[in-house]
Amino acid sequence: MELEIRDVSKTYANGVHALKDINLTISKGMFGLLGPNGAGKSSIMRTIATLQTPDSGKIYFDGQDIFTNPAEFRRQLGYLPQDFGVYANASATDMLDYFARLKGIHNAKERKSRINELLELVNLTEHCHKAVDTYSGGMRQRFGIAQVLLTNPKVIIVDEPTAGLDPAERNRFYSILHQLTDSAIVILSTHIVGDVTNLCDDMGILNRGTLLARGKPDELVASIEHQIWHKSVSRNELKTLRDNYKVISTRIVKGNIQATIQSDTAPTANFIQSTADLEDFYFSYVPELAV
Repeated sequence: MELEIRDVSKTYANGVHALKDINLTISKGMFGLLGPNGAGKSSIMRTIATLQTPDSGKIYFDGQDIFTNPAEFRRQLGYLPQDFGVYANASATDMLDYFARLKGIHNAKERKSRINELLELVNLTEHCHKAVDTYSGGMRQRFGIAQVLLTNPKVIIVDEPTAGLDPAERNRFYSILHQLTDSAIVILSTHIVGDVTNLCDDMGILNRGTLLARGKPDELVASIEHQIWHKSVSRNELKTLRDNYKVISTRIVKGNIQATIQSDTAPTANFIQSTADLEDFYFSYVPELAV
C-alpha cells in the first residue's frame, strides 16, 4: 500500500503558489505533515483528496493515477477536513445512516451494525441520539472520524484535527487515530508539534509550499543533537544574539525570556546545552516562528 506524490505544483488564481514541486512517497501507517498556518498543508490534502487538480505533477495510489478515475480512488478514501458542516438537529446515528447510504451501504442491518461499531470506537454511543450541532469540538471531531471510517478506507486524511481541543480530548483523539494505522495510510496535517511527536513514525515539514524536510522524527531530531543551547536573556541581549546566531525560538520562563539557539558550539558564556526535541528541529526549519 503506497501513495506516491510526484512533482506536484499548484498556483491559485490569485497568484498564490501553494505547492512547489512536492515529492513524497507515503506507506501504511501514520504520516505527519507539519507546518505553520498557510504553509500549503490544506492544499496538498485537498489535492490528494481529488477536490482539486494540480497544475503539474502526478499522484499515484498503488501504481494508479488517482486523477484517471477519481471516483474509484474516492471509494478508498476517507477525508476529514479541518471544518465540516452538519445538519441542524440531526443526531449522530441519523447522520451516519445518511452518509452510509450515500457511500453505498444499502443493507439496513449492515448499516446499523457498522454505525454501532463506529460509535463505540469513537466513544459516542451514549451521545448517539443527540444533535451533532450541539456537540463539543472534540465530540464533533470524533463524529467526523466515525463518518470517515464508514467504508473502511485505505487512505485517511485528517486536516488539523486537534486544533482547539483541550488536552483530554486531544489524547482521546490520538488514541482513535492510532488504532487506524495497522490497515491504512493515515495522513495527519497539523501545525501542532505534539501531534506528530505522539502519533507519527514518518513526517515531513512543509512551509510556503515547499517540502523542507522528510524522515522519521527521531532521526530528524538526532541530526541536530548537541546543537541546541538555551539561556535566559535580556531584550537587548536577545537582539544581539539574533544578529549573530540562529535563534530558533524564544519563550517566557518564570517571567524571563529564554532564548534557544542552534549552534555547533556554545554561543556565549552561560549557555546550557539542551537535549534536542522535535520542536527544536521544526523551529530550525521555520525561522519565522522564532518570535
